[in-house]
Amino acid sequence: MRLRSISPVIIFIACWGGSVQSDTARPAEAPPTILEVKPVTFPAYDAYPGISRYAPTPEEYAQAIGDRRFVMERVTYRSDDLAVHAYLYRPAEPPKGERLPVVIFSRGSYVRDDFSPEVLMPGNRLARLGYLVVAPMFRGSGGAQGHDEMGGADLHDLFNVVHVLKELAYADSDRVFLYGESRGGIMCLMAAKHEFPARAIAVYGAITDFGPFIAEGSAARSLAPKIWPGFPANEAEIAESRSAIRWPERINVPVMIMNGGVDGDVSPLNAIQLAAALESLGKPYELKIFYGEKHVLSGRAAERDEDAVRWFRRFDAQPFSPMKG
Repeated sequence: MRLRSISPVIIFIACWGGSVQSDTARPAEAPPTILEVKPVTFPAYDAYPGISRYAPTPEEYAQAIGDRRFVMERVTYRSDDLAVHAYLYRPAEPPKGERLPVVIFSRGSYVRDDFSPEVLMPGNRLARLGYLVVAPMFRGSGGAQGHDEMGGADLHDLFNVVHVLKELAYADSDRVFLYGESRGGIMCLMAAKHEFPARAIAVYGAITDFGPFIAEGSAARSLAPKIWPGFPANEAEIAESRSAIRWPERINVPVMIMNGGVDGDVSPLNAIQLAAALESLGKPYELKIFYGEKHVLSGRAAERDEDAVRWFRRFDAQPFSPMKG
């Protein structure tokens, strides 16, 4: 996959009375990236399918919603020529004169109207540990424009979150970490491939070999033409561009790889094989297989998020510098 330019710069030459004033020409100010910010209204516990995977009980869900130290908002921002959405989980009273480190949380699944409960729970845990959390919904979700290709041009929506951060006075856009669940883990690894300025990455339940995921007989095969127009003619390119085990030499950011030991959606072999590939190249990584856990590590979610934060903090003190080789 070849990324288009993420943020083109347009320079205008100003004219007055038909004469070009080249000595006074200025680059035009870039339009704001953030278009709208709205508070999030959370669905009732029983109204959100599969919520127990993220909030095991209604009491835990209510506790996170009721934590008045923090607020969650839906930010509409520019990505390419589209208006797309992201969730922002931040302190209710942002610190003055201080910038918070940022976790960009890349969610799982495909197009949906609402992911707020799935972001709320890890968002609350990460915020209590001192992080600002931004979670792109990706194009096509939440009523946004565009088509989600699970690792196509929608990858720009993750990259363009950096421009959102630069418009938040309390966000430290030089201390950014990527955290991805399932499909979101693929996005994080692809972002690393394209040199996203993250200091470290953590993923769980990430597909690292996309070929079997879309192969004949797979559950995803029937949905593939909807996600990728032109499929199966472009099947080889789709698998290649989204399979981190095929380009581990391009991953130059420390990666923590987590997977459930009894994950029926993404075999732990995906995590083990990526770790082996990184090991062979001398890349910094950590591997953890959660015994008895399924796809999103629901039973040990707090441990999962604490492990991710421990990994992030290990690389937080040093300035971002992609490791080559």
